[in-house]
Amino acid sequence: MKPDLLLFHLSDIHFGLENNRALDWVKQEIAGRSPAAVAITGDLTMRARHPEFAAASRWIQSLAAPVTVEVGNHDLPYFNLFERFFRPYRRFRAIQHLIEREIELPGLAIVPLKTAVRMQPRLNWSKGWVTPRALRKCLAQIDALPAGTQALVAVHHPLREVGTRGTALTHGGRRALAELARRPVLAVLSGHVHDAFDIVEQTPNGPVRMIGAGTLSQRLRSTPPSFNELAWDGTELAVRVRNLQDIETEAMQIDDVPENALPPRQPGEPVAPVNQVPRTDPPVY
Repeated sequence: MKPDLLLFHLSDIHFGLENNRALDWVKQEIAGRSPAAVAITGDLTMRARHPEFAAASRWIQSLAAPVTVEVGNHDLPYFNLFERFFRPYRRFRAIQHLIEREIELPGLAIVPLKTAVRMQPRLNWSKGWVTPRALRKCLAQIDALPAGTQALVAVHHPLREVGTRGTALTHGGRRALAELARRPVLAVLSGHVHDAFDIVEQTPNGPVRMIGAGTLSQRLRSTPPSFNELAWDGTELAVRVRNLQDIETEAMQIDDVPENALPPRQPGEPVAPVNQVPRTDPPVY
């Protein structure tokens, strides 16, 4: 029998408010389990500062597996507007070759779809935006895969839209999901919410599975630090949420993606600028 293809899905590491115990544990798991690939779905840093990127880059480069990295809203410069608008990825230079990297594995490929943008016509820039250009690029990569290959699409923001157009979690998410449903997409991997989920979104073109990873930072929402372990046997994709408190996977997963998918501000964490307003309700344990 063909062995399962093992993948690790990490997200929201937030160097600057990272959980070092969780990071040491994940690094050991990668060294011991040898996953075929590691997908990191954004928010490597807390405030996109140079020391945070340096620490994140060192940790990622130390992982004993092929890695692909998505850009999160926290990874775009906060205070240097020139960099944000004209050189938004300059601080990624140590791991530039890993950013939005497509990884092809036997029968499976990880394909990036960018959802973090430098600006958008609404006050809350922390939310996702799928531009037509980003979607075209992603779809072209999927369409170019060898026949019979399934795709895991890696994003930072969940692609579900909720509420009105002005407050939608991810602008263009509904359109993106509908297009992905036309293609051999096994699931969409995301972060941002800081809690894990595994749900199916219905579109006019059929269902799309959406899998979210938790956080490896101190910015907890309702569950302890965690990552997703994905096992692909060529037919089924199994998801197991791994966490530091040995809580069963089902209890670690939230039922839906909340409209305001930001974690609460932690004690000692600086207040975010207007385009990054966090939740104010306390986490539920």
